[in-house]
This record gives sequence, C-alpha cells and structure tokens, in this order.
Amino acid sequence: MNKIVYISDFFIDKIAGGAEIVDDILINLFRADGFDVVKFENRELTDKHIKLYRSCGYHFIVSNFTLMTDNVSNELIKAPNSYSIMEHDHKYVKTRDPAVYKDYLAPPADIVNREIYTNAKYILAQSYIQAECVRKNLNIEHVINLGMSLWTDEQLQIIEDNLETPKSPLAAVVNSHNPTKNTPGSLQYCADNNLKYALIGSSDYATFIKQLASYEAYVFIPLVLESFNRVLLEARMLNCKAITTNLNGCISEGWFKKYKGKELIEFVRSERQRVYEDIKKAVTDTKIYKSKETKEDITVILNAYRRPYNLKMQIDAIRNQTSPPKQIWLWVNAHEDNDDFDFKALGVDRIFHNDFNWKFYGRFAAALLADTEYVAIYDDDTIPGIKWHRNCLDSMQKKEGIMGGAGYVQTGIRAMQYYRHGWPSQNLETERVDYVGHAWFFKREWLPYLWREMPPTWDNGEDMHFSYTAQKYGNIQTYCPPHPTKNRELHSSLLGYELGVDSKATSNDQAVSHVQFFTERDMCIENCLKGNWETVNKIKIK
Repeated sequence: MNKIVYISDFFIDKIAGGAEIVDDILINLFRADGFDVVKFENRELTDKHIKLYRSCGYHFIVSNFTLMTDNVSNELIKAPNSYSIMEHDHKYVKTRDPAVYKDYLAPPADIVNREIYTNAKYILAQSYIQAECVRKNLNIEHVINLGMSLWTDEQLQIIEDNLETPKSPLAAVVNSHNPTKNTPGSLQYCADNNLKYALIGSSDYATFIKQLASYEAYVFIPLVLESFNRVLLEARMLNCKAITTNLNGCISEGWFKKYKGKELIEFVRSERQRVYEDIKKAVTDTKIYKSKETKEDITVILNAYRRPYNLKMQIDAIRNQTSPPKQIWLWVNAHEDNDDFDFKALGVDRIFHNDFNWKFYGRFAAALLADTEYVAIYDDDTIPGIKWHRNCLDSMQKKEGIMGGAGYVQTGIRAMQYYRHGWPSQNLETERVDYVGHAWFFKREWLPYLWREMPPTWDNGEDMHFSYTAQKYGNIQTYCPPHPTKNRELHSSLLGYELGVDSKATSNDQAVSHVQFFTERDMCIENCLKGNWETVNKIKIK
C-alpha cells in the first residue's frame, strides 16, 4: 500500500500552526518515499470521495477533523482499519482538554467522536501523556506513541545557526491570539514573579527563531494539556530556560531532560526518520486491529459462595476489559448467604446453580464445558484492572503457561513457607512461580491434566494441584505476569486486601480453623512433591 489520502481542516497554505507544520512535513516525507499522496480539506470532502479512493486502495490519514461532515465520518467508520488518525490534540473529549478531569479521565458523558477513534486502524499520538489519555478515556489499545514531533533539516539548521545568539536577561512570551496558549496567563506569571519580559511573534520561521534565541528564558503557561508543544522544545534547543507547567506532552518523554542545545538538535534530527518509519509501518501494516467490540476467545468463570455482593463490580470490570471475553459463566456453590440473591439479574451467559458446596474444584469442572481457546477463572474477591486479560495474552506470547494473579514460590515444604509475586508484591517482569491463585488464565486444552490424578482432598489445594499436574503431564510451567506499580490497569486484583480479608475468607481462622486449613495445604504440597513436582527453588521432601 503506497497510496494515501491525507485529510485535515486546513493545510499549511492556510494556517501555519503546529498541526499543519507536522502534517506538511509528514506529507513531504511520504512523497519523497514514493507514496502517492492526495490532500483534501474537510470543507471539500464528501462521502463519495471516501468510497472512490477506498475502492482504489488508498489509506486515509485523518488529521484535524472538526469541520468533517457526518456523511464523511460515517463512511470512514463503515470500513474499520481503512484509516488512521494523526492526533494533534484531544478531540475525543467535549472540552478538548483532559486536564480538566481528575486523573485526566473524563466521565462517559463527556466522551465524543468515540466511533471514529474506535474503528481507526491506529491513532498516532505525539507524546506519552497524549497517548495514555487517548487509551484510558476511550478504553482502546490501538494507539501508537510517536514520542516526538517533526522538524525539517532547514528548520533545524535555522535553530542551529542561532545557537550563539547573545541572550537578553528578559523572558520571552509568545504573543498568541489562540486563547488556549494563554498569553495573558504567561504575562501574569511574569508579573507575579517579577520577571521582565518581551512579547515575540512572527509568521516567518527564521525571524521567530532569531527572536526566541535572543532571550534567556521562555515562559509558557498553557490553559490545556498540550499534545507536544513545539515552541517549548525549540526554546530548549536554543539553550533557553523553559518556564512552564506539566501540561506539555514533550515533558512526559524520558529524553526531555536528558538533552539540550546542539545535542537536542541532533537528537530531534535523528528521531525524524524513526517517527516516519513508525507511521509508515502503521499505515502499511497488513495486520487488522481488533477493536474493543471484538471479543477475545476467552470464557470467564466466576465463583459465588458467600460474597455475591461482589459480583456486580467483578462483572463490570471483566466486561470493561480491553480484551473482553466471549462469555461470562457463574458457578454458584450452595450456602445460605446466596439464598435470596437474584443471580439472573447479573446478566451473565451461564449459571451453574448447585445444591451442594463443591468448594474450589467445581468451577474447574465447569471449565471443561468451555469451547474457547482460553479460560479465565476468578476468586470472588478479585477485581481485575482493565488490561489484565491483555497482560495475560501478551505474557503467553513470551512464556506460554498457566498465568495467575498471585504467584507463590515455595521456600520450604510447608504451606506458609513462600514468597509471592503478583498484586501483593508488584513484579515488573513475568516471573515463573510454583502455583498461582486469586485469578487463573490458561488454555482450555490444559484442563484435563488437572484430573489426571485424584487430589489428596477436594476441600483445598486446587491451585497447587493444577500447576503440579500441568507441569508433570504437559510440561507446562506456571507464571505471574507483570504487575507494575505505576500501571494498575495491568493488575489482576485491585482490591485484594479490601475484599479478601473478611469473616468469609477460607483462610482467616473463622469459616475454617487455621489448623485445619493449613494442615490441608501442607498435605497438598507434600502430595505434589512426592509426585516429583519441580519447584522453582528445587524443594524436596527429605
């Protein structure tokens, strides 16, 4: 695919804003690489153009689309993956500014243009914070952080030619008519901090850079979250002191504080080709992205015993997964706490309503009826982050095996002799463990291994028994996927301590005595070790 239709509200011949400059550079890079690029302003674009160019094998790159008609956007949406979005700001929220919301997360009522983003092949963001805002507000994964804006060699040469410009002790403030650039706020900052300043601005790039280079500092106090902010980086390339806030996308990049002056100029120059190659790969990639509406080949099985009140929250978290399951099943063990609960109101796909307490193994028996590639089983106190399924699927690509939320590594032959990975300790890498609990994710074809041996008790130890038999008969190891501290969306359990330690927990010395509970688990470990279970620490029974 080497044919592109580039769509925007305006191009550089009408407006020389940051978005238009980047679009122009990108179009020229595509053309220099042999691509046929056709440009359309939204005011002249119709749905017939979309149909015609799509039939001719063109991929659409949509830049700013405020002036796009409903007919055009609806026609684009009809063919998911036929277009990508070059995101310059935040057109998915009413305010065009996620910073007005707590944690940059807008309420559902304030999300707009959802369909055009959801059905795009990729959304191309220019900075880490911009990409993260798109991902979490729209709950989508097909977002690429380019991590840099674009400059031409001529522009970078102009900057380099002004590196030695003598600097006035004054601070520069750009005299912008764009209210979001908040020139009055920047001037107020100067007044409040006794900074002498000069207003600068020119439509001629060389003149503007020469002006900026002649001041010791650049003051910019934006009103909204800037996707990148080119002038801020230009000031840093010119060795000006940057006085600003965190509402700038470029600041969220790890390289921002690392480079300055000539070194930053060279870094920006070298990054241009990398950014272009990332965009070209996204446009030409034959991979078809699965939107959130496409369910993964997963059956989820939940367990109800004495905490039915957790189910609604648990089901909502599972339905909101970026990799949602095809079906959610519910295994209900008999207990008086469940007698008056309306399980049908939960809207799950299957309910196994038992008149007996099958304890821990029952839900694994139900899993034998699944016809999906994967099965995910959850304890009743486990509320996953929205990317937990995706975390497991990605980890499976690297180390195929049983995945789980809390991974146990034995340090001795007793149940209490262990250390844990997963949500309780938050590991950064996928870790091999002896067994997992709280949440399981595995291939359905591995389930028969669980039943190859009779467990020493049906009342305990299904977690150990599954990992032991899978390893013994299928050479399948058990792992705990990453649970990074700074990204709880990947976590298997968000409320483990809040929901898991109460009077209804099996291990709390109330429902079952500690002596009985841990005696049973000691027996389960001994049974596995006698069966030649190879633990991470090579534990043996003497």
